[in-house]
Amino acid sequence: MERTPSTPRDERPRNETEHERLDRQLMELLQGYRVAVTGVQVLFAFLLTVPFAVGFREVDDTGRVLYYVALFGAALASICFIAPVTQHRILFRLGQKPLLIRRANRFGICGALALALSITAATTLIVDTLLPDAAAAATAAIVASLCGWAWFVQPLLSRRAALAARSADPDPDEHRGDPGEGPDGQVTGGSGAASRETAPKRDDR
Repeated sequence: MERTPSTPRDERPRNETEHERLDRQLMELLQGYRVAVTGVQVLFAFLLTVPFAVGFREVDDTGRVLYYVALFGAALASICFIAPVTQHRILFRLGQKPLLIRRANRFGICGALALALSITAATTLIVDTLLPDAAAAATAAIVASLCGWAWFVQPLLSRRAALAARSADPDPDEHRGDPGEGPDGQVTGGSGAASRETAPKRDDR
């Protein structure tokens, strides 16, 4: 007898209510932010001490521009990564978790862009003070390319492939990896989860 291949574990719909799904998505976002914020804090603290170093007086105009870009990028990344936490506190128990998740996702992308800019500028500044201009330019290109590929290009390609596979699936709801998130990042319903009307209501914690 021919056996029908079972659905992979990571493609099976999660058996969770809407509230449970929202809690999980928000916690996953905030957990990822903890990793990013640690790196931003270290970089930001380093940049704040640079102007007080004795050798900073020898930095030329190009180096000062690079420092300003790095400092502004680190500050902007800090704002973006901290914003979802403060908004969650302000909107506490108001039933706004779907809105918070969408905002947190956008803040995360903006924060990653700012952090990539800051890392590139800071690295280029340091190399520019030690090596010739050509080495600094090559360093900037390499760091920017690595950040762009690892943080944006590769996941965007995977997203495009996943959306193409989903559109080709005659029954996408049956093999959806995460039924709680639509293609546009908005929270949606899915099989195995209670609808908004039937899901048990409780405080938004």
